[in-house]
Amino acid sequence: MSHPIFQANENSPYGDLTREEFYKQQKIMHKESFMLNKQNMKIFTQSWQSESIQSRGLVGMIHGYTSESSWLFELNAVAMAKAGFFVCALDLQGHGYSEGSPGYIPSIQPLVEDCIQYFDSARANHPKLPAFLYGESLGGAIATLICLRQKTVWKGLVLSGPMCGVSKKYKPVWPLEKLLPLAAFVAPSWRIVITKPPGSKSYKEGWKRKIVSKSPNCVASQKPPAATALELLKVCKYIQRNSHELEVPLLILQGGDDKVCDPEAATLVYESAGSKDKTMKIFPGMWHQLIGEPNESVELVFNTMLSWLDVRADLAKI
Repeated sequence: MSHPIFQANENSPYGDLTREEFYKQQKIMHKESFMLNKQNMKIFTQSWQSESIQSRGLVGMIHGYTSESSWLFELNAVAMAKAGFFVCALDLQGHGYSEGSPGYIPSIQPLVEDCIQYFDSARANHPKLPAFLYGESLGGAIATLICLRQKTVWKGLVLSGPMCGVSKKYKPVWPLEKLLPLAAFVAPSWRIVITKPPGSKSYKEGWKRKIVSKSPNCVASQKPPAATALELLKVCKYIQRNSHELEVPLLILQGGDDKVCDPEAATLVYESAGSKDKTMKIFPGMWHQLIGEPNESVELVFNTMLSWLDVRADLAKI
């Protein structure tokens, strides 16, 4: 099955079509709405479903720090929906169309709570479908935290370039890293922590970086504030310490040349995970955002993930 990325061009993930025309061509039913979270913030949510294929599984998707649930990220959602999955996603606080300070994450817990609230609701509306989680980068870390809390809820966890550890090529230089706690306390919104914005090291294909930059909600050019950088480093350490408690079937997809999220940290989490059913696939030479690779490579990665989901969806029905 051809991935929708083949239709994209440097101006739009939908190619020369409008978003609505794109959905119609792909035979996708798309819905969007806002959820009021526990902090009384409006959180943008959306879902995708095939018009012609009965759904045989539910996939909750969580985007990364420089992304959103729409635009380039949603092409994977459309591809999974075309393959027979009901797919749902939300914009994390401060991202996309959700309320919140852009890129400011002093604590990861409110984001985890938002995801649990939304995905619990989605699963309740589709109780007969086996449920899977998919997370990219920061979304991978959040998905992991969810599975550590909801041990028996999910039939599978797919992590793409997960934030299990920050690459040494991307971390703030010493002694700046050691000063992060003080910086986060004194000036939490300080944005000179990291030498380059994460988006510049995430997408290998230049024309795909142009697509990302043209999103109405682009944050890929922003550097994380001090409070965010400190919290993300804490989350990485927490996941590394507690990954042995993971019980869910696990698939990790990792670019071998990822300069944002450390492949060695992802390997450590994979090896220590308590999951009896676990697979890790490292793609040599690929960068952080696997959809940012040449289109043929994107399809290779997607087919690897889809085959894994197909098998676990079938097993869940036995």
